[in-house]
Amino acid sequence: MQFDHSAQTTELIARFEQFYADEIAPVEEPLLREMLAKAPADRWVQPPAMEELKAKARELGLWNLFLPDPHHGAGLSNVDYAPLAERMGRSIIAPEVCNCNAPDTGNMEVLHMFGTPEQKERYLEPLLAGTIRSAFCMTEPGVASSDATNMEATAIVDGDEVVINGRKWWSTGIGHPNCEMLLFMGLTDPEADRHHRHSMVLIPRNAPGVNVERMLPTMGYYDEPGGHGEVSFTDVRLPVSAFVGGPGQAFQIAQARLGPGRVHHCMRLIGLAEMALELACRRGTSRVAFGKPIVNLGGNRERIADARIAIDSTRLLVLQAAWLLDEKRPEALAAVSAIKVAAPRMACEVIDMAIQLHGGAGMSDDFPLAAAYAAARSLRLADGPDEVHQGVLARLELAKYGAGKWAGR
Repeated sequence: MQFDHSAQTTELIARFEQFYADEIAPVEEPLLREMLAKAPADRWVQPPAMEELKAKARELGLWNLFLPDPHHGAGLSNVDYAPLAERMGRSIIAPEVCNCNAPDTGNMEVLHMFGTPEQKERYLEPLLAGTIRSAFCMTEPGVASSDATNMEATAIVDGDEVVINGRKWWSTGIGHPNCEMLLFMGLTDPEADRHHRHSMVLIPRNAPGVNVERMLPTMGYYDEPGGHGEVSFTDVRLPVSAFVGGPGQAFQIAQARLGPGRVHHCMRLIGLAEMALELACRRGTSRVAFGKPIVNLGGNRERIADARIAIDSTRLLVLQAAWLLDEKRPEALAAVSAIKVAAPRMACEVIDMAIQLHGGAGMSDDFPLAAAYAAARSLRLADGPDEVHQGVLARLELAKYGAGKWAGR
């Protein structure tokens, strides 16, 4: 694979970095502090500054950069988009400002690949325009959701309708005031083989029977105004045209959705780790303890060196996975599992080191490190926990030596 950026990516990186320096950086911290100063119940609103930044990003062509379709996005490959995702990952708000934030990116990809013309008109076009937000409803509180075949919430065909019942949680984006669409995974045919029992359904946020039971904190952070919620579905009735790709196609759709999405997550984590390392270096060289800069105490120089090695090594691993996906190589399965384990672990370790160098301040909201750690730690569970991806890697590795079911034994 080539390591040089394409001319288009190089130009977009320069444009984004200028936009970040001129427009995002000056307002990000004040905007977030303004949100934190509000009463918790008042934080679930979209700050006007965000809509202003979005309009500027769209004018500059820094919009829908994740989508490889040049008619709706920038037309970038996974490899080309990766460095842009990394740079956006340094900021809490930049991904949404550029309409490149989860879960909307994954939901847009699903609609782009599998949606009907009517579904695209109703949901994809406003999502691409950034006028609505969406949520992804897959994980359930009552079952071990690391095995997606366990899902018990139902999407049952009844004549010309599909009836939705069940409960989901960690539904990211459900708290956003602009959330208007839920992508729901439910059990349709319990008699089918385990990978054709479930379906994806598009559910309007305001459909009768949809109720947000509570918003869930992630290590104390609610990630307002999007957040993560527990949602109940009680006899929600929709026309069968609400199915995405047809009944029983959920696993095929989910895999198409999650592959590139995991690359996006991992590259944003690299950006988050870079931000933490920068803060660690600035803090370590500006603060003095016991007559020395903190960076010269307790092996901190070695920790900083190790962080640089870890970040750069993980970046290469993620770029390799992105390239394999672009080339549609079978090795992409192992590569995506590998980065999903490596990137959150690396980010957690680098951010933890930065917190330590900041002392008590690193645990507070005076710096973005505590929130960054919560985000990185959650990604060791989101899109499949470490152990699931390690299991995939182990099966693929053992199959090379004729062991295990993937070796045909």
